[in-house]
Amino acid sequence: MIAELAPHSLTWDDVDPTRQAFDAASVARTVRSLGPARCVPIRPDIPFADPAMSAWSQGEARSWADAMSFALVQHYGRWTVGWRWSHDEGDFDGGPVGNWCCPRDSITTPEETLARVEAALREWREWLEYLVGWFEAYPLDLSDIESQRILWERSARNLILQVVDRTGCGSGWHGHCRQVLTWFLDHRGVAPDVARGLVDEAIGGRFHSWTGPDTVAVDDVAEQLALSLQPADGRGRAGAPAQDHVQRWLAVRESVPWHEIPDSGADGPVVPLRDGAVEDIRAFDGASPLPGRRVSSAPWSCSELTRHAERGSTSHCSAAGSSTSWTRLGRHSSATRPHSPRGAGSATASDRTHAPASTRAWPTARPTPAGRSA
Repeated sequence: MIAELAPHSLTWDDVDPTRQAFDAASVARTVRSLGPARCVPIRPDIPFADPAMSAWSQGEARSWADAMSFALVQHYGRWTVGWRWSHDEGDFDGGPVGNWCCPRDSITTPEETLARVEAALREWREWLEYLVGWFEAYPLDLSDIESQRILWERSARNLILQVVDRTGCGSGWHGHCRQVLTWFLDHRGVAPDVARGLVDEAIGGRFHSWTGPDTVAVDDVAEQLALSLQPADGRGRAGAPAQDHVQRWLAVRESVPWHEIPDSGADGPVVPLRDGAVEDIRAFDGASPLPGRRVSSAPWSCSELTRHAERGSTSHCSAAGSSTSWTRLGRHSSATRPHSPRGAGSATASDRTHAPASTRAWPTARPTPAGRSA
């Protein structure tokens, strides 16, 4: 393995999509213009169990895949090495990419192989851009950590669930989970070396290959990570102040040319063609449903949301494995697991944090991001 082409060591500076130009529409043309595209090996027509197949896969085929990775790095940047980070036991264990596996399985004919390279590169890039949305879900500020621990905990928990969902918890999935949490802290201003140490300590060997973490483990890791953060862990990042999502939303609304929209002539409220709030909930909270709802339930109605807000409840539900679990005021219960010691006898970061009641009542909510309808 060529170390420089392995995705496990990628830092946030390497992959931050806001700093790496990429035109998804031109990927096919770009991939086919690279040198390796002119000499794609063809998989021999022999059984997979034949020793000759193994020799071809580990030799000619892997060398070609390495050459394509190097060519992509030369053209786009080092972030591209993640295109081969497949699920389970592929070229690199436990990644988020499903369009590529390994030379033996993914290299067939030249046309099919190049199409897989393009799809895998797009998929990897889309994952990185998707993570940015989760990193910026809340206007976090490390200097105000004492009043925001519930938000840091919630962010970490959501990210763990997203990695679980994307990787499928196959071989080595926890390595990418550790990496994503480190990227998140780095993106939020924590010094990279400090971030790695905090994440390793929070996980503490509790995540394992081929095993999805249970709800208690996910909650504990997220809580410990949030509790371990201190203002002194940060390092200055000029020009990157915390974003005011409400102001971004208002700016988007102001940019709409309302005066150009024709009057429907109907009395009463106008029914929109798209409900931006519902779309945002379904997309953003897909792996982490709203409070008190099972994963398969429909979104809450306005009346339900109002009643929930009036109660000021801090309950939320989450799913792990095949069981559905509920957490309320730090107490965990499920159909298959008794109350945990942590839930029964100690307070979580959510309970200890003196956050505004509206924040505590809505652990899954976030402002509508720029570019979404409201």
